[in-house]
Amino acid sequence: MSVLEIRNLRAGVEDKEILKGVNLTLDSGEIHALMGPNGSGKSTLAYVVAGHPHYQIYGGDILLDGESILEMEPDERCKAGIFLAFQYPVAVPGVSVANFLRTAVSNVRGYTAQPTEGENRGAVIGSNLMPMREFRKEINDKMKEFNVDPSFARRYLNDGFSGGEKKRTEVLQMAMLAPKFAIMDESDSGLDIDALRVVSEGINKLATPERGFLLITHYQRLLNYVKPDKVSIFYDGRIVMTGGPEIALMLEERGYGWVEKEFAGAAEPVA
Repeated sequence: MSVLEIRNLRAGVEDKEILKGVNLTLDSGEIHALMGPNGSGKSTLAYVVAGHPHYQIYGGDILLDGESILEMEPDERCKAGIFLAFQYPVAVPGVSVANFLRTAVSNVRGYTAQPTEGENRGAVIGSNLMPMREFRKEINDKMKEFNVDPSFARRYLNDGFSGGEKKRTEVLQMAMLAPKFAIMDESDSGLDIDALRVVSEGINKLATPERGFLLITHYQRLLNYVKPDKVSIFYDGRIVMTGGPEIALMLEERGYGWVEKEFAGAAEPVA
């Protein structure tokens, strides 16, 4: 069992504090939904955990299995088991999905750290990547399992992809990288009903006892398909309330206006 623990985390940009003391513990096998209004700091939390260099840490810590990851670079956090699915995935023209995934998987699994075989192989491209035959079989199996069209492998990463195609590709990335903890930053954003169902099915397949999920969302609709164990309300840079799925239903019914009235200036979260 693994544990991702965020302790009194304070972070922001230059002199602007955005995260104002976030405390959250996520265990393997747990799905934790984080809901809140725009501008509350949810995406900032996701980026800070993933190691985005744009943000500064003012205090607190992030622990993965008891070890601080604050000094780790983003790629090191990925190797340690942290995965971030972006709200707006970036297009990378010229880099195919297959080449991107082969390189990413090779890094996470340690292939690139292995010495190349033979005296003259150092300059051979791909000599220290996952063997192509193994990679091709695995990606084909994963695309079939997660309803991803095989043609995606040849397309440039997110270039010309619809919103649903981008999110399906991120589910495929997650399936290949097999992280300990997956942070989904508004993965329901811009999806139609069919795409939402496909993405939700992918998340449910990947929600094993060995993997924890932090689902960042505004709306109940994703949680109609992916059932959370816990739901927290995020407001003004901190978690102000945590409970079960009934929290999401309450937000769907009442909106977020009451959150500001009740928790503006509050220092302690409500359990």
